[in-house]
Amino acid sequence: MNEPAHYRFPPASAYRLNRCLFALKSDAAFRKRWEENAARAMTEAGLGHDEQALMLARDRDALVAAGAHPYLVFMADLRLRMDRSSVEYF
Repeated sequence: MNEPAHYRFPPASAYRLNRCLFALKSDAAFRKRWEENAARAMTEAGLGHDEQALMLARDRDALVAAGAHPYLVFMADLRLRMDRSSVEYF
């Protein structure tokens, strides 16, 4: 088994980024604060300028390259899109 692993654990340096994505996925109050003022919500989450730019660009590949967990990137984006949709989800 000399093949490279297809999954890499997120580095500790991306903890705040992943924590913010987790909050977007799981915390309705945080998502509301994000929708009202994303910059303030990200500052509150402890993200720096570079991380904030990645989050605002919503570039999945760039976020993952920066250490974001792919599942959290997907789910955070899905939850934000669900909140903006008029379709009711069960």
